[in-house]
Amino acid sequence: MTQHQRFPTSTDLAPESAWTKSSYSSQNNGNCVEVADLAYTGHVGIRDSKDKQGPAIVVPKSAWSSFVGYVGA
Repeated sequence: MTQHQRFPTSTDLAPESAWTKSSYSSQNNGNCVEVADLAYTGHVGIRDSKDKQGPAIVVPKSAWSSFVGYVGA
């Protein structure tokens, strides 16, 4: 039987107060992402703002910084 890896949920990664919605996101619950600085790991958590209890992905801070810099350019 194949075992599938489970993505962590956002609540596994950080408390609700640690998650921040992008200032570019609409305020009426549109398509938004939220991020949390997981300082204790050197990573950033990313989740769908409409599914706060759902899965989240984790990337190194350097990868997130590169992504944000690329998108902003």
